[in-house]
Amino acid sequence: MSDHFLICPACQAKNRVPGERLQQAPQCGKCKAPLLPPQPLTLDGPRMDRLLANETLPLVVDFWAPWCGPCQSMAPVFSAAAGEVAGQLRLAKLDTEAHQAAASRFGIRSIPTLIAFKNGKEIARQSGALSAGQLRQWLQNLPV
Repeated sequence: MSDHFLICPACQAKNRVPGERLQQAPQCGKCKAPLLPPQPLTLDGPRMDRLLANETLPLVVDFWAPWCGPCQSMAPVFSAAAGEVAGQLRLAKLDTEAHQAAASRFGIRSIPTLIAFKNGKEIARQSGALSAGQLRQWLQNLPV
């Protein structure tokens, strides 16, 4: 397996992790925080840019807003999925209300919208709330 580069959710340090260690709860070499926590990361524009520019693990971002009912109903499903796919995918959330420029840059027209990225490039997009089974199937079918 090849090495992966992960950005620490706590201190933003770039870490190199051998592929075989991704399932072993790797920690940041600088601050010792878990690199792959079992919940989605919370993003803003600059943090998302850093992940897209530096991470090699596929990233799935949930573009949502606090006032959106379907977003709220999908939030626990998305959070549970983050723990299930840790080490294979990185799941994150971006509040489109608080970070409108970032949402606009990715052409978000409806929420919730999921976008999957690999090596900084969009590889898949899904709009609308998904059930747990639908989300699992969508994540399993990503072209990673």
